[in-house]
Amino acid sequence: MQYDIIIIGAGAAGLMAAASAGQRGRKVVVLDHGEKPGAKILISGGGRCNFTNRNIAPERYLSANPHFAKSALKRYSQNDFIALVGKYRIAYHERDLGQLFCDQSSALILNMLLDEAGAGSVELRLGAKVGGITGSGPYTINTEDGPITAGSVIVATGGLSIPKLGATSYAHFAARDYGLGVTAIRPALVPLTFTDADLDFVRVLTGIAVDGVVSCGKTSFREAVLFTHRGLSGPAILQISSYWREGQDITVNLAPDLDVAAKLIERKDQRPKAEAKTILAEMLPSRLADGMCERAGIGKKPMAELSNKALTQLGQMVNAWKLLPAGTEGWRTAEVTLGGVDTEALSSKTMEAKAHPGLFFVGEAVDVTGWLGGYNFQWAWSSGWVAGQHA
Repeated sequence: MQYDIIIIGAGAAGLMAAASAGQRGRKVVVLDHGEKPGAKILISGGGRCNFTNRNIAPERYLSANPHFAKSALKRYSQNDFIALVGKYRIAYHERDLGQLFCDQSSALILNMLLDEAGAGSVELRLGAKVGGITGSGPYTINTEDGPITAGSVIVATGGLSIPKLGATSYAHFAARDYGLGVTAIRPALVPLTFTDADLDFVRVLTGIAVDGVVSCGKTSFREAVLFTHRGLSGPAILQISSYWREGQDITVNLAPDLDVAAKLIERKDQRPKAEAKTILAEMLPSRLADGMCERAGIGKKPMAELSNKALTQLGQMVNAWKLLPAGTEGWRTAEVTLGGVDTEALSSKTMEAKAHPGLFFVGEAVDVTGWLGGYNFQWAWSSGWVAGQHA
């Protein structure tokens, strides 16, 4: 069967590429091994799809080439996608830090993309067993229904995050088959895990969430920090996980608007008979205050019996709690894959392999990883649209 373009992967980037190419009059087929399209779209944002962010900027993406994402993000911006959402009259709202979510269901975004692809007469084949890519324009892909050929192939199969949704290494293998590099990959936007005493401490506090600042090296994020039975999660932790590496400490400030040590010393004069945990509970959730006091070895002593040095140390534990993560929860809960097809092998303007005309890689498959909050969907829309315009 002969097509102009074969797109492998019916996720966010693949469907956007299909719509972009199909509406140019190209004969497009989308192949996906899943029985349904857009699995990640449907579960994202708690079922409300955090489809983009008002504050998209290239510096909020991680890549071995920090400039690579600029062209695609400029040529198809968050404003372009917001306009498309508006065209379909999909109601949405803005949350903290510029995050945009559907008022209703993520399915509205998926249906919009399917309608856009349909407007370009795109053929969608689900449950398709796809073999490797061969040839060099035309390219051939073997399927259970026979070989398919096309002048261009767009690989939009994503990375390894959330394997229960069908994640595979297809893009990485395809890139290597054509001599393209693949940078080191690892789970990103993922909860951090701990061992021994740190884990025991965190487990006791399961369910507590606070507004905090989490830092690793020179990078910091201020968002919610969540204590779980497996370690630490919440947006601030997920964000820093993309920057953290094994053997590095992280620092957690559990009360970023307060100098806790100074406040404790001040309250010592005002309430000398009160226990430290009672005073600290004015600044933190009570269970967390209890836990921090116990960890500091303060016990139930009244404030008057505690030295300023002891209170300063307690304050530092709250404002600069140092932890050594043991690892992450891995691919099972990672929202995205950090790393991927080396951008040195691709054109930033078209997403085409420089050495193989007609072969494109888009979305999560590429070594471009955004922050939490709609950034990775925007990369899918931008890179998919650009590829669709040039394939």
